[in-house]
Amino acid sequence: MVRLNRIYTRTGDLGETSLGNGERRSKADLRVETYGTVDELNAVIGLARLYAEAEIDAMLARIQNELFDLGAELATPDTGKKLEFEPLKVVDSQVERLEAEIDAMNARLSPLKSFVLPAGSPAATHLHLARTVARRAERLMIALSAKQGEPVAATAIRYVNRLSDHFFVAARIANDEGRADVLWVPGGSR
Repeated sequence: MVRLNRIYTRTGDLGETSLGNGERRSKADLRVETYGTVDELNAVIGLARLYAEAEIDAMLARIQNELFDLGAELATPDTGKKLEFEPLKVVDSQVERLEAEIDAMNARLSPLKSFVLPAGSPAATHLHLARTVARRAERLMIALSAKQGEPVAATAIRYVNRLSDHFFVAARIANDEGRADVLWVPGGSR
């Protein structure tokens, strides 16, 4: 369990931070940028929850906890060395739960006939913002995994990929089950 006695430690004053395995890295390191973006995503979800109905809010609450697990996973690279603790990992059942929720929500929606603009209700707009931050986190995870010696689990990447889809469908639910979606009108302002 985590115990925080002090909020500031002064150990990062020179631009470095500690990973979960104790290794020191620059705060500009791609791994730190990646789990920092997951943290940013979590904060955006917090904004969406201010406006979310109970069903979506419950999903988002669970996702926020899962994102802390993902952040811990990203902050503790698998170096092959034995750790004094069991590191957290995103697991397949979490991806499968997202897929089941996406399918259940999507079954309530009419098929799209145009792209959806990131607009509508406050909940939908914040969920669209969460979707875009999730996509950025995914891109960073892919870039990190492409670097020699910087593994990222395939399950974690699948999780974030599904998460952005989840936010898209949840945004449509928040827009009166798609009836209040704001649709793209190609060339509509010409």
